Amino acid sequence: MPKKVYASIEVEVDEEGYMVDMKQWTPEIAEAIAGELGISLTDRHWEVINFLREKAEKGESLTLRKLGKTGPVPIKELYQLFPNGPLKKAAKIAGLPKPRGCV
Repeated sequence: MPKKVYASIEVEVDEEGYMVDMKQWTPEIAEAIAGELGISLTDRHWEVINFLREKAEKGESLTLRKLGKTGPVPIKELYQLFPNGPLKKAAKIAGLPKPRGCV
């Protein structure tokens, strides 16, 4: 398994850079990943990230459609917060595995 260092913390990642163990995640890691993706995290970003982590901890997997319907922000805003692949980018920043169904 490849390793990556974010915020001075070494974590295991898959071939696409998604964290393998979400328990290793910290807010500092989220900031570092977001920075790599060219995203400056705001309170709205954190609402989505925390929502995704809560769902993942309960074993729920989300699709973009479900996130748009049940999440803290409307789908249009998701695309503004996380351009070009909102669910993939939000999951990566949240320290979650790549969502199923995302290419």
